[in-house]
Amino acid sequence: MIIWLILAIAFAALEALALSRGPQKLEWLAKPAVMVCLFLWLYLNTGLQGLTLWFGLGILFSLLGDVLLMISLDRMFVFGLLAFLLAHFFYIVGLQGQFASASAGSLLLIVILGVSGVRLMRRIIGAIRAKGLNRLIIPVIIYSAIISIMLFAAMTTIFDPTWTTGASFLVSVGAFFFYVSDLILAWNKFVSPIKNGRILNIALYHLGQIGLIAGIISHFS
Repeated sequence: MIIWLILAIAFAALEALALSRGPQKLEWLAKPAVMVCLFLWLYLNTGLQGLTLWFGLGILFSLLGDVLLMISLDRMFVFGLLAFLLAHFFYIVGLQGQFASASAGSLLLIVILGVSGVRLMRRIIGAIRAKGLNRLIIPVIIYSAIISIMLFAAMTTIFDPTWTTGASFLVSVGAFFFYVSDLILAWNKFVSPIKNGRILNIALYHLGQIGLIAGIISHFS
């Protein structure tokens, strides 16, 4: 069922084109279509059996978040944040086996993600306060913690012998791209504009989702 992966990549490319040159109607078609294709790809390869069900739910809530943020990045920001928070939670549940045992590699990863995450969040929270958007501080902190846990769970597959090198690479890189995508979104919105920030944000987001689901299919199917 590789056709659904090809379609997801094609719609992601169309989304990037829509953001750079328009028209907006193309964005409304392409962005949700990426997640629909990924859901169908996952379903047809795994039947959403066992832990893959959680990844299916993660895709659907990501789709909901996409739609909400397309309606209005400002008015729907908190609702979109909640939808993506739940998506990351479902991905974490799907990767629950990665919390079963600790290793030197995973402990080092905790330190690296924790230190870098705290430094970045201090800058973002400071910018949120400066803009007088204090109501967003707690939701953003909670979301940051959840996506960091998701990234940790995905990257610890590298140290898990039950995961193949290819599957762990796809899941780890996918989660990292997703993480960086959200970082760009937050920085662009609260700290300072990034050149082509929205295109980078969406491109990395789609590459992240595609990588995650490709790794999951490779591991579970």
